[in-house]
Amino acid sequence: MFGAVGDGITDDTDAFKTVWDTACQVESGVLLVPNGYSFMIQSTIFTGPCQSGFVFQVDGTIMPPDGPGLWPQNISKRQWLVFYRINQMSLQGSGLIDGRGEKWWNLPCKPHKGVNGTTLPGPCDSPIAISFFMSTNLTIKGLRIKNGPQFHFRFDNCRNVHIESIHITAPALSPNTDGIHIENTYNVEIYNSVISNGDDCVSIGSGCYDVDIRNITCGPSHGISIGSLGNHNSRACVSNITVRDTVIKQSENGVRIKTWQGGHGAVSGVTFSNLHMDNVRNPIIIDQFYCLTRDCSNQTSAVLVSDIIYTNIKGTYDVRSPPMHFACSDSVPCTNITLSEVELLPAQGDLVLDPFCWNAYGDLQTLTIPPVSCLMEGFPRSILENDVSYC
Repeated sequence: MFGAVGDGITDDTDAFKTVWDTACQVESGVLLVPNGYSFMIQSTIFTGPCQSGFVFQVDGTIMPPDGPGLWPQNISKRQWLVFYRINQMSLQGSGLIDGRGEKWWNLPCKPHKGVNGTTLPGPCDSPIAISFFMSTNLTIKGLRIKNGPQFHFRFDNCRNVHIESIHITAPALSPNTDGIHIENTYNVEIYNSVISNGDDCVSIGSGCYDVDIRNITCGPSHGISIGSLGNHNSRACVSNITVRDTVIKQSENGVRIKTWQGGHGAVSGVTFSNLHMDNVRNPIIIDQFYCLTRDCSNQTSAVLVSDIIYTNIKGTYDVRSPPMHFACSDSVPCTNITLSEVELLPAQGDLVLDPFCWNAYGDLQTLTIPPVSCLMEGFPRSILENDVSYC
């Protein structure tokens, strides 16, 4: 009816824009991507507001042009499908969103992981597969999405986001392919999903609060991360984050908080509970010295990390790193770290590594395996005496 072909070759962008403009203005409108068809769509911004109850139903396959060589020169290479100022929309279905990311990962400027791998200068923009900006009351449900050129989902300045029963896959060495990234977004639920990729399964940026992550199978990946925060001396605030009932396997990290030197603000009210680690290199890690080069210097300000609870975290770790790693700022220590029912054993052999602590304050509610003796008791005088910037 609207001219879409669905053969995976023909450009169906204009047809999708026409259908969007029509269905968006109908109460409880539905944009249906039918089963059995593959639609190639160029980088597109789907703009609201739409009438309430709008459904984007993906039962077939949606894909972008195959790699940077086929990307139109006059179109941004930073994004593919963008939803802007949408209220009360469901993106759902039993279909597939195929990011066709391999040719983007193989650009010379990407970090290659081989023995003789190199990273060369040059244009390196790669599109985020699906982005939501300034949108509210969103539901993402049932979809499969694979091989994003960069992040698979990104939410900026959104609220009331419910993600459930989605399946995200990309190769373990695919660069920057975060599963779900949120920034300045709150009231987020991520439930009952499977994420396997080349970067964080879920990454939580500045300005996020009231985030509940439950029953995720994560890995191989870089784990679930809060941060990085405070880059370029910026202010970062994150609070009320819960990660529970989750499995993290064959991953670089388990649950991680990472901040840059020189930032300010706070991460507080974070609970990690009922987690199973399967051969994870850094199961529990706070890194306040996060840096991507070798010339990062220590600075006198830092994002405060406080009120972090780890409870019922069990499983195995890769012995290349300690099972628990609390590297906190020299000037702004981590405070109120609580450990309870933590049991982490080496995945291979019987070498048990000691946890690592630097300027970290907290307490043990139960004995841990391995024992943690490096947390300091009480509350650091430096925070009481100095002008620490809270959120």
